[in-house]
Amino acid sequence: MQRQFRPILAQFFRAQSLSSHQQNVNRHQSIHTVTMIPGDGIGPEISESVEKIFAAAKVPIEWDRVDVTPVKGPDGRFSIPLKAIESVQRNKIGLKGPLATPIGKGHRSLNLEIRKVFSLYANVRPCRSLEGYKTLYDNVDIVTIRENTEGEYSGIEHEIVPGVVQSIKLITEPASRRVAEYAFEYAIANGRKVITAVHKANIMRMSDGLFLQCCRETAEKHPEIKYKEMYLDTVCLNMVQDPSQFDVLVMPNLYGDILSDLCAGLIGGLGVTPSGNIGKEGAVFESVHGTAPDIAGQDKANPTALLLSSIMMLRYMEMNEFADKIEHACYDVIREGKHRTADLGGKAKCSEFTNEICARL
Repeated sequence: MQRQFRPILAQFFRAQSLSSHQQNVNRHQSIHTVTMIPGDGIGPEISESVEKIFAAAKVPIEWDRVDVTPVKGPDGRFSIPLKAIESVQRNKIGLKGPLATPIGKGHRSLNLEIRKVFSLYANVRPCRSLEGYKTLYDNVDIVTIRENTEGEYSGIEHEIVPGVVQSIKLITEPASRRVAEYAFEYAIANGRKVITAVHKANIMRMSDGLFLQCCRETAEKHPEIKYKEMYLDTVCLNMVQDPSQFDVLVMPNLYGDILSDLCAGLIGGLGVTPSGNIGKEGAVFESVHGTAPDIAGQDKANPTALLLSSIMMLRYMEMNEFADKIEHACYDVIREGKHRTADLGGKAKCSEFTNEICARL
């Protein structure tokens, strides 16, 4: 029987004294199956890199590889193969490389389909500076938690009259409350001190006002966490001036899309930024960068983002010792600088970067 994972407090929590070494050994004797969606472009290369590193670390995981190339149904619409959805539904855990979503009518996004099936309501992106990799900012350590199911991305839009289109921003109390609760529980589990709710309630008084109300009510239940509120534009301004003033950010969908990428830029880009989509029934971890078709198949890709996402996945699965071991090896290689890929200022191939990490496990 597939193991059931605790939905919130286990996520990414570094267990330091929860059990003895022998209990950890017993916990990981069984093999856990994880859905692997390699993705497009450089996706298969970086997915293979992660699989090789996991094998070197002897992580007790079996990969269930699925293809998500859209197929044409009897109604003429293109959709994701049912096998991919069934795999994630069966395993509860997935790791996904970058996907090139077809542009045009009739195509259904795998990301949206997965979020719908499992109600993956929280997108979590930790952005932390990499030691030894110099950027404009030092010691960045921010977590963005984004409501993942509604807001401007609900897909509710229509043309009122020719030349006039209306898009509806949907904010509901249940969705706002559950992401607020997740943010506070995440902060407590990970030793975070401050949560900032990002909003534009001065303009969108009802929608963002409802989101803030849910955050405020949740904050009252957790006095151990300092709670603040800040306008989106003010956060953007202050972020580029001094990112160290922020800890955990929680916000509606669109604002989270903007700020999570901004924070990724502070530490070197999406190529070194992990991401997880969390729900009550499962989780899908992914690299959020593009498919980079111009370098696909050339052994030039940087697998760091997908590898760090897989480390988030291991912590979600309470496999902390494996997560720590792989993370330390990855950071050591980047810090030393001898085997960095081109996007990190080096000359190493994807395979060379991968092999160096494996050699340290």
